[in-house]
Amino acid sequence: MKVVSVMNYKGGVGKTTTTANLAAELAWRGKDVLIIDLDPQASLTFSFIKPEEWQDDFSDSKTIKNWFDSFSDSSSVDLNDLIFTPNNVSEKLNGKGQLDMIASHLGLINVDLELATELGGATLKQSKRNFLKVHRRLSNGIQQIDSDDYDLILIDCPPNFNIVTKTAIVASDNILIPAKPDYLSTLGIDYLIRSLNQLISDFNEYVKIDAEDSDEKISPEILGVVFTMIQIRSGQPITALRPYINQTKKLGISVFDEYIRENKTIFSDAPQYGVPVVLNNYSAGTYADVVSELEAFVTEFINKSGI
Repeated sequence: MKVVSVMNYKGGVGKTTTTANLAAELAWRGKDVLIIDLDPQASLTFSFIKPEEWQDDFSDSKTIKNWFDSFSDSSSVDLNDLIFTPNNVSEKLNGKGQLDMIASHLGLINVDLELATELGGATLKQSKRNFLKVHRRLSNGIQQIDSDDYDLILIDCPPNFNIVTKTAIVASDNILIPAKPDYLSTLGIDYLIRSLNQLISDFNEYVKIDAEDSDEKISPEILGVVFTMIQIRSGQPITALRPYINQTKKLGISVFDEYIRENKTIFSDAPQYGVPVVLNNYSAGTYADVVSELEAFVTEFINKSGI
């Protein structure tokens, strides 16, 4: 079972759209996929279930926030108990593969503040132990999930580098970075990589404090940057976008050959039906091109990740 976190410092870059369509296409191809929505905006959650359903059936006790809260209020919440299967996408898949998820909560933003209070310690050694304890939390939770149940866990991270995001990184085998090819979206990629490397370095340094922890080092690798919301002309990204794509390649980071084009109509309408674009059948035209490009991206993802 592989764990991949999907992240970018900047919001509005198609992170949630990428996660939803990647998970759906993998399930269509027979993979068993679990998606965990760690973004307090809960956009991924509302891409599969309606807000009123979330309010009635999930908000009080069946979100990832409830699981994080259970560590401070001494209640017992098993991550397995939060997993559910969205009905609409399940019907569309018709038994080909499995797509399950764990919902987010609008109050998840407060969890980060609570986690921060656990990081202190009377001594430097105790502080380091608390650092490891907090940052391992999601990894330990995922280990409770039977590795035979899923081929892949996809984690949709918040658009920042807070503690919740760091727990996802510690739990991950790989990192996927969706980005728009524009100045602001690509500006933070280098900083994100440096922050990621610093977290890995700190974590692996801290595990040395106890001999029994020495085999618990982390080494998440970046699968690459996938460019989203691309404007196309003559089958290629428009000229204005190409310098930002080339600039990213010069960072020495892998960049996906496939990209996800911009189509506000098709992508903005999909969440209200609970079925990602890639699972809809379009016979021809621009919509069919969008689906074809999504399928090509997923094929490249499979090749890069080895799932």
